[in-house]
Amino acid sequence: MEPPGTDTRPGEVALSFDPARIADDARLRFIGRLRSPWSRGNCPKNLGAARATGGSFRAEIDPPFRPGLSGLQAGQALILLYWTGEARRDLIVQSPAHRDGPTGVFALRSPARPNPIAVGVVRLLQIEADTGRLTLDALDAFDGTPLLDIKPWLPSVDVPPAQG
Repeated sequence: MEPPGTDTRPGEVALSFDPARIADDARLRFIGRLRSPWSRGNCPKNLGAARATGGSFRAEIDPPFRPGLSGLQAGQALILLYWTGEARRDLIVQSPAHRDGPTGVFALRSPARPNPIAVGVVRLLQIEADTGRLTLDALDAFDGTPLLDIKPWLPSVDVPPAQG
């Protein structure tokens, strides 16, 4: 991670402090790791690009958490929450190449954010509950990325109502 205030693009704003160095106020436990062909320099920017590129994608769940896989079924959509801890945490306004100008971090899906928690909606292709291995349709995370949580994607809950 870059020190706060270094390596910024025009229009970007960094916090005056590094959120990673604030005293612990949340207790998180990784439940497993994501496995992908990606590393720094070759990782797709999003799941759409990862699906288009293809590859072998899976989540490996640690033994104490494997009973929590009960009820999951191949074919269903899952929401994954994962920790992109190698990303900068001090940028509060960013200037991504795909935007016309500076944009607040909360209007972006960038991994660089005060709490580097990423979200992805993926399709569960295969489940091996006894080994904790979930085969997925895509991932946009580096190999070995820590997994925080898995939630089922529910169309009755996760699709916002139409505006009007």
